[in-house]
Amino acid sequence: MHFQEKFCLTADLFAQCFDTDGYPVTDMSGDADDVALLKELIEESEIKTLLDRVSEGTLEDVAVEEFKSHGVRLAALSVSNGNFKQFAWFVAGVIDDEARRFKTHTTDKRFFDALDLLRETSESLLQSRSDIETAKEENRKNLVSYEELQRHLERSEATTEVVGLLDNDDPIETLLEKVIRIVGQHIGCSSVQIIQTTAGTDTMDVLTEWCHEGVVSFFDQTRNIPSMSYLFGDKPVVLSSDSLSNFEAKDKLAENDIRAFISFPLIIQGSKRMHATFLMTGVEKNWLVDEIKFISDAVKVIQSILTKRIQKNSLAGSYASLETVLDNVCCGIYVRDSEDGTMLFANRIFRNNFSAELKDGTIDKLLDVGKPMDDKKGSCEFSYVEGGMWYDLLSTRITWVDGRKVDLFSLYDITDKKLYQRRIEQQAYTDFLTGLYNRMCCERDLARHVDEAKKNNTRGALLYLDLDDFKHINDGLGHQYGDVLLKSISHSLQRIEGIEDTCYRMGGDEFVVVIAPESFDKFENIVIGIKDIFGKPWFLKDADYYCTMSMGVVNFPDDGENVQDLIKKADIAMYEAKKSGKNRVANYSDGIESLSNRRLDMEKNMRDATADGYREFEVYYQPIIDISVEGTPCTGAEALIRWNSAELGFIAPSDFIPLAEYLGLINPIGNHVLEEACRDCRYWNTHGKPEYKVNVNLSVVQLLQTDIFEIVRDIVTRTEINPRNLTLEVTESLAINDMERMKEILNKIKSLGVRIALDDFGTGYSSLNHIREIPFDVIKVDQGFVKELSDDAYSQSFIKMVAELASTIGVSICVEGIETKEQYKVLEGMKVRLVQGYFFDRPMPKKNFLKKYINLEAAGN
Repeated sequence: MHFQEKFCLTADLFAQCFDTDGYPVTDMSGDADDVALLKELIEESEIKTLLDRVSEGTLEDVAVEEFKSHGVRLAALSVSNGNFKQFAWFVAGVIDDEARRFKTHTTDKRFFDALDLLRETSESLLQSRSDIETAKEENRKNLVSYEELQRHLERSEATTEVVGLLDNDDPIETLLEKVIRIVGQHIGCSSVQIIQTTAGTDTMDVLTEWCHEGVVSFFDQTRNIPSMSYLFGDKPVVLSSDSLSNFEAKDKLAENDIRAFISFPLIIQGSKRMHATFLMTGVEKNWLVDEIKFISDAVKVIQSILTKRIQKNSLAGSYASLETVLDNVCCGIYVRDSEDGTMLFANRIFRNNFSAELKDGTIDKLLDVGKPMDDKKGSCEFSYVEGGMWYDLLSTRITWVDGRKVDLFSLYDITDKKLYQRRIEQQAYTDFLTGLYNRMCCERDLARHVDEAKKNNTRGALLYLDLDDFKHINDGLGHQYGDVLLKSISHSLQRIEGIEDTCYRMGGDEFVVVIAPESFDKFENIVIGIKDIFGKPWFLKDADYYCTMSMGVVNFPDDGENVQDLIKKADIAMYEAKKSGKNRVANYSDGIESLSNRRLDMEKNMRDATADGYREFEVYYQPIIDISVEGTPCTGAEALIRWNSAELGFIAPSDFIPLAEYLGLINPIGNHVLEEACRDCRYWNTHGKPEYKVNVNLSVVQLLQTDIFEIVRDIVTRTEINPRNLTLEVTESLAINDMERMKEILNKIKSLGVRIALDDFGTGYSSLNHIREIPFDVIKVDQGFVKELSDDAYSQSFIKMVAELASTIGVSICVEGIETKEQYKVLEGMKVRLVQGYFFDRPMPKKNFLKKYINLEAAGN
């Protein structure tokens, strides 16, 4: 958290850390007031969508979006260790805050530089921590116990005395006391103990103890004593006084005044829970080799005594006890003779669940799927169809109670686990909102279909769909209605024959449809079916709304065999469809990919240009002529954006404006054009042309900004333009989806004194209704009606009708696209006052407009 706060303070950003499941690990850092404002502006679903893009699959490590309505840039980046994503950062920066609501601001360049620094620092910290943990693990594994005694120790006279106890019939406690007394007295120990650790706990029991005369035991009880595990281990431990300082637990030894000790594990039937400890307390002791040899022999005798006595006392009742135990375990147990296959034992659970197989003699066939080829352990999972169950089958070869070799099978019911795994897998491959499969499932299935097509010499297709202007609906109606639309589209796609189970949501408003080889013959019908879905309006919030889509198509294996390449190529084709006007389908080709490379260059240079103060973006002006006045004077101009890239040269608006919309940069660029145009118009007005007006186009994206009114108001205030000399042009298509909202926004803007023009009139769905609903000041007739104006009676009648209508309702009419004298002459007597077109003048740079129409040189401006 300290690193996060320092990073935010240094970079003037806001950041929050999330785990791979999308849950926050830290609180958001940054100025407290700014953080509170940011949380009001940004929906949690937007953060989640951004995090999903870098958490699902491996296509993206960094995702950046612009929160268009507030000048805030959002980013998510994932931090990986090798092939696994460990956590993710959500980062926000205030780039363009003209309203000055935030205290913390940054620039695009600082924002992206800070993202790179955050990723590199996080990965370095993660790697450092991984290295430390690896070193710790290696140290733990490499701890070495003290030197293991390996050579065979010679027996001594005392050993003979100990061995003589092997055939003694005294109680086991008496025998152990005799052995440890003989050993302790012979080597002069302070005390000797036989200790047994308690399984599953940190306690131990002292089974028997001998203390030298004058030595008092430091055990005040014999059962449930806190374990002294530092005294023993899986191997013999020998510690002399001269090496005590090197002992890891020397402080614990000092607490009990232990100066030296030897401990041996007692291996009884493979278990090492018992230990013999030989302690020296109060006096120094350096063990001699002969003493160690003697103790080793004595320990072997103790092991033999214990093993022999256990076998003698337990064999008689072991089988009955074993049956009772195995009948009460929670798994099925089956034992058969390894030599002849005779069943020796089956517990109650096994008999109940597999009674039919036991009866008809097919049980061996069922169980042998988990039998190892050698004598070692084997395991497998299998489905028991007859019982509708899943089992985990473990098999091993052991020695039975009567000494014969047997195969032991253990069957654990894992049905609930398998059902749970299926649910988890379903969730992992399913989009939680729409119920469609997700990107991870798409990549898996696509790989399978591509392999199938290659193997069978068939073909399939991948369709990449992106909704056109979905954000307008999402922002205009609210995310809940955007979600309703996404779900409705998903359900409609699944009803198309041939793709019922191959529709995927890739994230946001992007979908993929895979046409499997077996359905490729339905390709045309599937594409037509998808087009039909988007050709009809969607009923949302008690009204019909249109939402179209752009689609890219690739065929496999013709266009590629790699999953990621196919998805990328489909995405490239989809963008080409969107660039070509949206609401259309584009097939992938090598030519499109070369255009995509140019698009990437344009994207990089456009981001650089916007970060560099928009200096590469120039405002051109096309004069607007008043033909109702003698001499056809200029009354102002329409501001048009041009991009003269330092790297790519002059780029046509038809190429870069769709890209700006796609990248979310159209708002800042459009706001820049608006402010430049207002500033220039103010200059015209104060230098001899007070009547000149400037027209500025507002895109639908700009107009749907929640703070568009404030943006226009602030620019008018800053530039000191007379608001009556500013005309904002909006296309009639903007009103199709939300007439009420458009009326509210435009009326607020008109309250500033700004004029509103309806651009491209005649190309929409219900033009006359729009004129009635929204109080426009100017109607601009689309140039499509002007091309054949001199010869086409319909075009002439249309313009005349619109001019009469405009005159009746008290608005001006402007005809665009006048390129010939014949077109101009047709307008005479039609009550048309304003015109634009190449016949009068082309769009020109600001300095040329000043020189020609203001009679000033540009240097003064």
